[in-house]
This record gives sequence, C-alpha cells and structure tokens, in this order.
Amino acid sequence: MRRTPWRNGAAVSLGAVALWLCHMPLAGAMEILGQAGVLGEWELTGHLTESAPGTPRQFSGPLKMKHVGLCTQDGPEERAGEIKLQITGADSQVTAELVLDGAPCTYSARKTRNYEGTLSCAGRAPVPLLVWLK
Repeated sequence: MRRTPWRNGAAVSLGAVALWLCHMPLAGAMEILGQAGVLGEWELTGHLTESAPGTPRQFSGPLKMKHVGLCTQDGPEERAGEIKLQITGADSQVTAELVLDGAPCTYSARKTRNYEGTLSCAGRAPVPLLVWLK
C-alpha cells in the first residue's frame, strides 16, 4: 500500500494536537506559590483543583510550607497541610482556610501584582504572606 503525502501530513497534525492537549492545564486547576514570614523565610507550594463544579471560584488541595531561611540547622523544616481557597471580586480578593500540621489558619488578601495579605494561625502571631496563583 502506497502512502500519500496527505495521510502522512494528517498523522503529523494529529500527533501535534495530541501533544498540545497533553500539555494543557486541567480546567479548574491551578498552582499556588507563596512566601510567608517577615523576611519571606517560608516557601509555600501546592496544587489546587476546583472544589465543585457548581461552586464558582473555590479551590482546594494539599499544601506544603518549607523553611528556607538561613537559620536552619538540621535541614529545612517542612509543614504539610490542606487549603480551601475562594477568589472573589473579579480576582481582586482571596480568602482561604488552611490546616498546617493540624493547626487551623486563615488568610485574606487583596491583589496588587500578587496577593498580599496576612496568615493567621491559632496560637501564633500573624505573619505576612504573598501568594501567586498560576
């Protein structure tokens, strides 16, 4: 069977479309990155998914905080947890409930270039937290 140029071109085009679809982010998913602390000594990372299709602009997922400051002696301290985040007002306001190593925390921020707000955890002084959503 002789192959025609059209068939080969169609196969290449379909392959390119398949690769493009594999690299597209999932609808309703985002990455959260942040810096917490007065000196930005904590790095925050997580992958969030939309909580429920009928609930607009609410996301949740696992979260990790890692101490990246200079005063770490026995390797970086890490804390794991969960976050529930809501975006309101045409992306200008973010509120969140977090649980980090069993401690409940809240976060509220307004958007400038990023989301700038305060992380408040039970039994601890509030700290600044900058967040980027991708």
